[in-house]
Amino acid sequence: MYGEEETELFKMKTDLLRGPILKSLLVFAAPMLLSNVFQQLYSTVDMMIVGHVLGEASLAAIGASGVIFELLVGFALGVGGGFGIVVARSAGAGDAGLLKRAVAGAVIQGFALVAVISVAASLFMRPLLRLLDTPAAIIDEAYSYISVLIAFAAVLFLYNLCAGLLRAVGNSTAPLMFLILSSILNIGLDFLFITVWHMGVRGAAMGTVAAQGVSAALCLIYIAKKCPELVPRREHFRIDLKLYKELAAQGFSMGFMMSIVTVGSVILQRSINGLGTLVIAGHVAARRFNSFCLLPIVAIALALSTFVSQNKGADRPDRIRKAVRYGNLIALGWGISVSVLLLFSSAFLIRLLSGSDEGVILENGSRYLTVNAPFYVVLGVLLNLRFALQGIGRKVVPVVSSVIELIGKTVFAFLLVPALGYFGVILCEPVIWICLCLQLLYAFYTNPYIRGQTA
Repeated sequence: MYGEEETELFKMKTDLLRGPILKSLLVFAAPMLLSNVFQQLYSTVDMMIVGHVLGEASLAAIGASGVIFELLVGFALGVGGGFGIVVARSAGAGDAGLLKRAVAGAVIQGFALVAVISVAASLFMRPLLRLLDTPAAIIDEAYSYISVLIAFAAVLFLYNLCAGLLRAVGNSTAPLMFLILSSILNIGLDFLFITVWHMGVRGAAMGTVAAQGVSAALCLIYIAKKCPELVPRREHFRIDLKLYKELAAQGFSMGFMMSIVTVGSVILQRSINGLGTLVIAGHVAARRFNSFCLLPIVAIALALSTFVSQNKGADRPDRIRKAVRYGNLIALGWGISVSVLLLFSSAFLIRLLSGSDEGVILENGSRYLTVNAPFYVVLGVLLNLRFALQGIGRKVVPVVSSVIELIGKTVFAFLLVPALGYFGVILCEPVIWICLCLQLLYAFYTNPYIRGQTA
């Protein structure tokens, strides 16, 4: 059990094991939502400055390469999220020694994985850009942008690992504070590198890496000074095969889940690249604002992941069922609200983000947002169920749903996008979300633990 000092520290964080469920979820999710907003600002500011200063071709270069970065780093971050589930479960069970060993194992396995990914990406990045049919006019800029991000993938992973560990023990506020500071720094560095030093898209990537490095350093200092329960000692780094297998199983299942989803996006990106530079530019602008629209439901799903993991450790399936119900109701309310908003503002928002008055960019980007928005409710329920299943230790079902998504995007990329053009791209995700949601609803509500039939 925890010592007196560590118990007092837990009292200062959001208590996910007792008290009103909805209030606990909202209080815990609010800083995560703001953190996600500021994290999105990194790439959004890059995109806006690049679009307004460097032009549509450079904006398309970021869009063409960004999905590959999401694939590589998304896998590493998914693994980190899986590690966080094990850490949260240890916190919920009240085992301080196990918690420290879990943190030590997450550090060892996480950085070994990032090293492998960075080396592999450096070797195969340019051939992959060619394989994805990246237009010759933008392939050099695309490679210039993503090569910087890949070279410093360890820096990007470190912040997300530290933030994930803090959230696993109920602290979602400290990562937000550090991210706000680094986001402001990122804006300043983007202007310096792009508009003053004229470093092009490479400057945008360097600003992102430098700013995220600051937030990672601040997280490390905070953990060392304020969260002793997360600081392992030498003896905690001894290999515990059972724990390491659990970390690897949770981490790699979530990593594969996220990467399989992104592989589908990479395949779909290839078909988008074949539609021309203006379509790519409009798509990347629409996707960027789409990411902002999804932040509230993503924050609730991430909060549910920690909530479910801690309550699984405390053996409280009743609280898990109620929390998922609240999460789904929040997704419903948000989906309706944002759909109404985008009906009247989508074209203005695409013009603001892209810096372009080109009709192809504005029309395609606006249509993408207005068609997708009504299905945010479905996506919210899907994410809630996926993370809840992962949190209770059901690792296979979320991976199966990701495989279904990969197959769906492949079908659209090779059959429907060539026939329907960009409208096929727009239809792709809503159709897939509906199929996945039905599968996960069945898997969650027929699960014996959720039904209260097993311990």
